[in-house]
Amino acid sequence: MRIIIRVLINAVALAVTAYILPGIELTGGIPGLLLVAVIFGIVNALIRPIVSLLSFPITCLTLGIFSLVINAGMLLLTGLIAGNYLDISGSIFESFLTALIAGIIISIVSALLSWLLPDKKKRKS
Repeated sequence: MRIIIRVLINAVALAVTAYILPGIELTGGIPGLLLVAVIFGIVNALIRPIVSLLSFPITCLTLGIFSLVINAGMLLLTGLIAGNYLDISGSIFESFLTALIAGIIISIVSALLSWLLPDKKKRKS
């Protein structure tokens, strides 16, 4: 059940981001959105820890700001894997800047939704 909630939170965060930013387009309706959310979750679960570990020194040097670059990279990788369902338009620099802003928006929306929908395990403690 927790995985389904996380996928739905990612889907809402991606939908809000696509609504706010003109450079990001989600296609395929709700099934496409859910597919992109699942891919985004898998990328964040499998690839992000490795990238974070390898970039730990530069993240420490920048006092954590480099984690925004990692977020943008994970979103761009999700766009590559998702194919036609997620389009981050523009040249390489424009798409990276859009992904950087999108990563910030996704983080904020996801944090707010996670805060509003706490886990049952945390309530019992």
